[in-house]
Amino acid sequence: MSVKRLLNMKIILNNRNELFESDSLTISEIMEIKKFTFSKIIVKLNGSFVEKEDYTTTKVSEGDNLVILHLLAGG
Repeated sequence: MSVKRLLNMKIILNNRNELFESDSLTISEIMEIKKFTFSKIIVKLNGSFVEKEDYTTTKVSEGDNLVILHLLAGG
């Protein structure tokens, strides 16, 4: 009988330590888990900007630093 080991991934999300029950997730998956539904956001992964069309394919891994900022407009 094989035993499946649950892998946890620790990242920094918006300057806070976060733990996810996976060894790798896409930016879109993290946004869904965290319920980030903002229409205008900026995403940086390890200091590099990520384009919106790349959210579903860009993987976040153990130790990564992910910043997801909600843009507000005002006057």
